Amino acid sequence: MGCPYAHGVENHSLPRTAAFFDLDKTVIAKSSTLTFSKSFYQGGLINRRAVLRTAYAQFVFLAGGADHDQMERMRKYLSALCRGWNVQQVREIVAETLHDLIDPIIYDEAATLIEEHHTAGRDVVIVSTSGAEVVEPIGELLGADRVVATRMVVGGDGCFTGEVEYYAYGPTKAEAIRELAESEGYDLARCYAYSDSVTDVPMLESVGHPHAVNPDRALRREALARDWPILDFHRPVRLKQRFPAFAVPPRPALVAAAAIGAAAATAGLVWYASRRRAPAA
Repeated sequence: MGCPYAHGVENHSLPRTAAFFDLDKTVIAKSSTLTFSKSFYQGGLINRRAVLRTAYAQFVFLAGGADHDQMERMRKYLSALCRGWNVQQVREIVAETLHDLIDPIIYDEAATLIEEHHTAGRDVVIVSTSGAEVVEPIGELLGADRVVATRMVVGGDGCFTGEVEYYAYGPTKAEAIRELAESEGYDLARCYAYSDSVTDVPMLESVGHPHAVNPDRALRREALARDWPILDFHRPVRLKQRFPAFAVPPRPALVAAAAIGAAAATAGLVWYASRRRAPAA
């Protein structure tokens, strides 16, 4: 794509900078966690009815027609759905199906932009409402340096309790970015951020170079009013097609940002199986 907004090479005498990316409908073409519903069904975590319900949720998500109340109801449903799931089993299912499910839906434009930011010397941070068990492997696949994601409480039996440790949504994303900037020395005035959802306006406002990507109607209005660049990503391309010699990167390829500071206390209701958004990712 050669995005004109990722120009310049970092001057290493200046404070460090980063590019913060929402995930769903910004870097990938679908909801990251809903994409795994069939795999979770095959692994025995959910039943056929739940598969159909998550398929409908994916449709609503992609159509951009879900209002806040609809997303809240789905969030509550999926919060209850994941209670009792074995965390190691979830990680294994994601690892086994990651390339088949996620690789084909990565936007070529987003992958190019990530490369350009790395070439310019900036860290790349994925900031998603989806759960860490899904987001971390995707971040690794994309070559991200850090990940901020929702974290569920895990009981002594190794299963999700249905409670949230840290919910990465709306203002808490911005809080996490500010705390990362403090700990990593990022100059937020020179940082970049990308999202498709109006719920991520606090994240976009926190950097000097905000961008709306495939924006929902509300974010498009905000972007136009604030003169933020609007980008259109629409070409999903397998990484293998972009890089013929592509191989799965060795672990650990990224640093998972902890549930840091006050943001960790902003729990509220969890959304594991579609935690990406209400309606953001």
